Amino acid sequence: MLVGGRENIPREGPCVLTVNHYDRRGFDVWWIALAVAAAVPVEMHWVMTNELTFPGRWYAPLGRPASRLLLRRFARVYGFTGMPPMPPRPRDAVARAEAVRRVLSHLKAHPEAILGLAPEGADMPHGALSWPPPGAGRFLLLLAEAGFKIVPAGAFEADGAFCLTFGPAYNLSLPPGLSSEEKDRAAARTVMTQIARQLPPRLRGEFASSAEE
Repeated sequence: MLVGGRENIPREGPCVLTVNHYDRRGFDVWWIALAVAAAVPVEMHWVMTNELTFPGRWYAPLGRPASRLLLRRFARVYGFTGMPPMPPRPRDAVARAEAVRRVLSHLKAHPEAILGLAPEGADMPHGALSWPPPGAGRFLLLLAEAGFKIVPAGAFEADGAFCLTFGPAYNLSLPPGLSSEEKDRAAARTVMTQIARQLPPRLRGEFASSAEE
C-alpha cells in the first residue's frame, strides 16, 4: 500500500475522516476501511452499511437477509454504527434516523473520537466520485457544528498498487441564509470536492471541475 499525505493522518480527534467509496470487481470497499485503520494510529468509529443489496444479482433475495445478520454481528463486535443501505429506501427512514441518533450519542460520549465514513454510501460506476444521497451533507454539517473537523482521504489503484492519500483537515462551514436543501447540497459539494482533490483526475467524476478550482 502506498500512503500519501502522511502529515495529514489524524492522530487524535475530534474529526471525521471522509473517503470515497471506491469499488471494482475483485476489490471490495472493505479493503479501504482496513487500509485506513492500518494508517490511522488510533482507534476509529466507522459508520457502515447494515445490509448488502446485490443489485442485479440472482442471489440478492438470499444475500440481503444473510448480509444483515453478518453485518449487524460485525458492528456489535467492533462497536461500529450500522446504517440502512444506499440508495435510501422509504421504509428505512425510521431506522436511518435512529442510526444517526446512535452516532451522535457515541460522539457525545467520546468527544475526542475519530469517525470514519464514505459519504456516497454505495458503489459507483467505474469507481468515479458521485453525489452522496440527500441528507449526507446535512449530517456532516451537523458534525462540523459540533466541533468535528473534516479530514478528506482518497483511495484508488495506480500502477498495480493500492494508494491511499490524506488531505489536510478543514472546517466545514457555509454562508448564512441557505435553505435546508441548499445547506445539504453545498456541504456535500464541499466534502466531495475535498475528497476529489486526493484522487487522480480519472476518478474525480462529477467533482472534477470543482477540484481544480
